[in-house]
Amino acid sequence: MSASSHSHPAPAAGPPASSGGITRTEVLQIEGMTCASCSNFVQRALTRTPGVTQATVNLASEKATVEFDPARIDSAGLKAAVEQAGYAVHDAVAPVTPGLLASDDELAARKAAAYQQLKRRFQVAVGLALVIMPLSMLMLWPALMSRISMPVLNYVLLLLTVPVLLYSGREFYVSAWNGLRHRTASMDTLIAVGTGAAFLYSLATTVVPDFFRQRGLVPEVYYDTTATIIALILLGKVLESRAKAQTSAAIKALIGLQAKTARLIRNGQEVDVPLEQVRPGDEVLVRPGEKVATDGIILAGHSALDESMLTGESLPVEKTAGDPVFGATLNKTGSFRFRVSKVGTDTMLARIVKLVEEAQGSRAPIQRLADQVSAVFVPVVMLVAIATFVVWFDVAAPAQRLPLALVNFVAVLIIACPCALGLATPTAIMVGTGKGAEYGVLIRNAEALEKAYRVNTVLLDKTGTITRGEPGVMDYVPAATAPADTLARLAALERQSEHPLAEAVVRYADEQRADRLEATGFQAHEGRGAAATVAGSEVLIGNRRLLTEQRVALPPELEQAAEELLRQARTVLYAAIDGQAVALLGVADTVRETSREAIRHLQAEGIEVVIMTGDNQQTAAAVAAQVGITRFFADVLPEGKAGKVKELQAEGRTVAMVGDGINDAPALAQADVGLAIGSGTDVAMEAAGITLMRSDLRGVVTAIDLSRQTIRTIRQNLFFAFLYNVLGIPLAAGVLYPFTGWLLSPMIAAGAMALSSVSVLTNSLRLRAFRPE
Repeated sequence: MSASSHSHPAPAAGPPASSGGITRTEVLQIEGMTCASCSNFVQRALTRTPGVTQATVNLASEKATVEFDPARIDSAGLKAAVEQAGYAVHDAVAPVTPGLLASDDELAARKAAAYQQLKRRFQVAVGLALVIMPLSMLMLWPALMSRISMPVLNYVLLLLTVPVLLYSGREFYVSAWNGLRHRTASMDTLIAVGTGAAFLYSLATTVVPDFFRQRGLVPEVYYDTTATIIALILLGKVLESRAKAQTSAAIKALIGLQAKTARLIRNGQEVDVPLEQVRPGDEVLVRPGEKVATDGIILAGHSALDESMLTGESLPVEKTAGDPVFGATLNKTGSFRFRVSKVGTDTMLARIVKLVEEAQGSRAPIQRLADQVSAVFVPVVMLVAIATFVVWFDVAAPAQRLPLALVNFVAVLIIACPCALGLATPTAIMVGTGKGAEYGVLIRNAEALEKAYRVNTVLLDKTGTITRGEPGVMDYVPAATAPADTLARLAALERQSEHPLAEAVVRYADEQRADRLEATGFQAHEGRGAAATVAGSEVLIGNRRLLTEQRVALPPELEQAAEELLRQARTVLYAAIDGQAVALLGVADTVRETSREAIRHLQAEGIEVVIMTGDNQQTAAAVAAQVGITRFFADVLPEGKAGKVKELQAEGRTVAMVGDGINDAPALAQADVGLAIGSGTDVAMEAAGITLMRSDLRGVVTAIDLSRQTIRTIRQNLFFAFLYNVLGIPLAAGVLYPFTGWLLSPMIAAGAMALSSVSVLTNSLRLRAFRPE
């Protein structure tokens, strides 16, 4: 049983203490589930267990995620509940060490061993079936038929079929027997009853053929049917097992990204240590071409890092002192030292793995119909099979009624396997959420995925979402009499200030390759601006009030320019040198280069995009016009953001809210789907159903497109799974026989059953070809 928990199990002895309403979550690795009925029964057994508040069982991953009250039940109790239902639970493996995000190697080894055993069982079954089939058709070879008596041939076929039942098909019968003991029925029940009936009838006709002849019946045997059905079903399971492994490849790939060692700096010496020995506070050196060992903050040096495994962005990200770095990212160019801030399960990589695992284990609302059907499916199929047997036994000719009744009885049981129904939803979700993680879109659960499919309105918080959330110089207007080095002098002054507007001026000057000058005598004028001496001149920069206080007059050309900048919702900085106004700078929160492209794409898909901001109407209108949006909410206070979401929902809209800050959390939670920009706060990410690891609105497009393709795939899977059973069961029952004389062979039914499961898995795996537009 692999656990993802926050506390130790409650003690076995003594009265349980009150949990104070605190619940715990564990993930159980279930063995023995073969179809949707199995997973539903396990889920029902866990849900009805006292102390369990919620349980979700995933057939594709073979895991149960259980939320429970540790004061009322512990891990042993959960395991007992599953075992009482007739299924096995594996004990905990692969302990998580402080510095290492551990993969469950023992579980992987156990699954690999089980797969190899399954292959051997299939190989034995198919090898013997290939001998049994031609021997069963000796009537097609008269020369051989004359030399071999039928009784001898039947005993030879019996001896060849017994290993298929006792070795290759043993688990079907054991599982069916366990289900009978626990009053449950599953796919294995259908297979065991169907093949068992065919084998027992053949055994009887082999041992006492005269009993059938005396009653006017031909003592036919169906050993070929029994062996071939088991071989075909095992073939389906082999293919299914391989496909399941591919659906969970995203988790394995993520865990495999982490570095194995780190180069620590201890007492001035470089020491390579295993990753599990790294602790917060350690200093780590990273050279070009190496992976970053774990999360931290750069102390010295600079480089460009490939963070595509986190964000999906292929371009390297420039990093320097004070910038965060994340474990498993790749250092491309320079060397740097960083101080470790997080290790093991606290790292960004671990958070991504946890989110993907939780999403893959969750159930989408669309799956409820399949759950409801599969809950009663097997008992209904048993009744249909019995009715088929009775009807054929009554209406068929006396010499053929028992063989026909038996063949159709077996065909109904075999073709009705609900395996495809159980795999339809979870396999698509596993592939879809894994693919999302590959492109920096972390989907918290299947419900968020399904809701994103229905989104018709996207509400964007302006700051930090559409815009960068930091000011930038948009306009530089020098006076006609301004010195040539005016921008260099202003940058020299602003380098002495820590104000965000000062940083914007410095960045702009650097971008314009202005000369680097030195400033002296820096003086801050609080709330108004700053002054200093640069190149022997008194330089002043700030708002209009500062110029007024210093008795600096604005010439008409700059006055007119200032009015125009204010109309464009710019913050205007006024600059003077030696008491003369020399320049204006228009500053605004800069729109991200990709925002307009993403918004245009959403609008092209019929989704209305709305801006919400705390800025005034003028600023909101300017940004909206810049990115091609016609509807916006301005002057929205933080506490009013959730109200705007409700307002849109009251119009009958399905709303996706995109934000990045703490003040966005209520609106993210209120929206039908919350999408948090990953560069934002942890609070926003916790409130959102989807997290975008890049500060890029194209992630919203990717999330919605991926959700639409995933839900479309699920619907296709469910349609074909239902259609297969709706058409297959009547055909197997022989409804076409009175009109066409055609009956469905149990062997064809077994092949069709295996094909249905494999086709659902293959359809889900098509999602691996998804690429963001």
